[in-house]
Amino acid sequence: MAEDIEAKIRRLRELGRAVSESEEQPPTPLPPKPPKRRVSRIGMLREKERKKRIIIGALVLSIIIIGAIVSIYMYLENKAARELENAKKAKIAEVNACFKGELANDTAKIQLINAIMAAKSIEELNKINVKKVCEERWKALQEAKKRAEEERLAKELAELKNQTKANIKMAFDPLLQVQVPDELKKEVIDTMNMLLSQVDKAKTKEEVIGIDPTPYLLDLWKRVYIYRIDSIPGTKVILARGNVTNIYTKSEAKEVISKTETLSDLLQYQVKEVQLVQLALVLSRKDVNGGFLEPGDKIQIYDKRSGKRLVPEGYVVLVLFDAGQIQVSESQSKTNSWSSTSSTLTQESSSTNYTPGETPYQVSQTTESQTSVQESSSETLSASYSYSVNLAEILKAIAAGKITDPTEVQNKLEKYGWKVLTLEEASNLLALNENTRVLVIVEVPTEFVSEVLKSENYLVIAKISR
Repeated sequence: MAEDIEAKIRRLRELGRAVSESEEQPPTPLPPKPPKRRVSRIGMLREKERKKRIIIGALVLSIIIIGAIVSIYMYLENKAARELENAKKAKIAEVNACFKGELANDTAKIQLINAIMAAKSIEELNKINVKKVCEERWKALQEAKKRAEEERLAKELAELKNQTKANIKMAFDPLLQVQVPDELKKEVIDTMNMLLSQVDKAKTKEEVIGIDPTPYLLDLWKRVYIYRIDSIPGTKVILARGNVTNIYTKSEAKEVISKTETLSDLLQYQVKEVQLVQLALVLSRKDVNGGFLEPGDKIQIYDKRSGKRLVPEGYVVLVLFDAGQIQVSESQSKTNSWSSTSSTLTQESSSTNYTPGETPYQVSQTTESQTSVQESSSETLSASYSYSVNLAEILKAIAAGKITDPTEVQNKLEKYGWKVLTLEEASNLLALNENTRVLVIVEVPTEFVSEVLKSENYLVIAKISR
């Protein structure tokens, strides 16, 4: 259609050009004609005017036709351009609606917009498939995100595995440094390698996090502690935990270790050999269980200021009482007094009056009884005795050979203190003063000696009941 219009315009232009040339160029000389009749000047002018009007009319008509044709052409051209522009805007809107969010600045979006703007016709514009390109880009973006996420998770999993393996090796390192039998050492190494293999085979972070070496370490450390306990000579060991130190038999110590539920609590224990030393302590009788101690007794030692137990377990080696004056003074008095008083008083009175007929009759009766008993008894009994012996001087005399029969005296003095205490228990009478000095030689573990010496003047020895 546009080509037809252009052809018409060309023909109109050629027609206008031909008219102009015919007006401007002088007419081609014709062959001589026979002379015509002479026309007047006015007629010639009129003829020329008429021709001129015809030419002007033809030109005006040509211009009008050309203008109309141009206007139609321009209208058609503008309409096609507007339709193309509107189609481009719709296409660009479709691009913007699809390419948004993460695809807002995608290169494919820019390429599509450039292609849309460069399109010369609607047919060319319709060939641009925005939806297909958009879907491909979204699919590519999701795949890229998926790959990136997989790479991120793989990297995090690898880092977590490396960190977990490092933590496992670090946790097992102290255990590997312990001197234990080869069999137990091999089991430690096999357990560590098994955990490391589990970490390598894990597919997810949850699986890696679920691999906990603590139960294995707890069991292995318990076996190490039991080995240490068995390796210590003797029947008893010391278990120290923080500021608390106790002495156990080996079976008791193993039971304590076996019942420990957490690894942190277990690692706080220290197993030590029981090394006993003897200490001589001079205390008052009241601070050594009243003096009722014998060699071999199991004891505990406390600080009487704070009540803190300084020695959980020790033994008595020897007990010596202060050999001073034996002074006994007893005074006894007994008085019995008994008194009894009894008194009884009885009184009865009765009277009867009646009249049988005209003769009155009266009976009266009175009874009175009184008894009194009084009894008294009294008894008084008193006795006293005293004696005094200087034990220190007797011992010195025996040592100097100044006593005629030292064996007899020694036999009488043998276990004097114990006999006095035995008599105290039997008679419930206190014979020795509570402040009597007593020398007690005790055997305690070396770990507690420093605490005992710090509180030497404030010690209390308690006997452990069997």
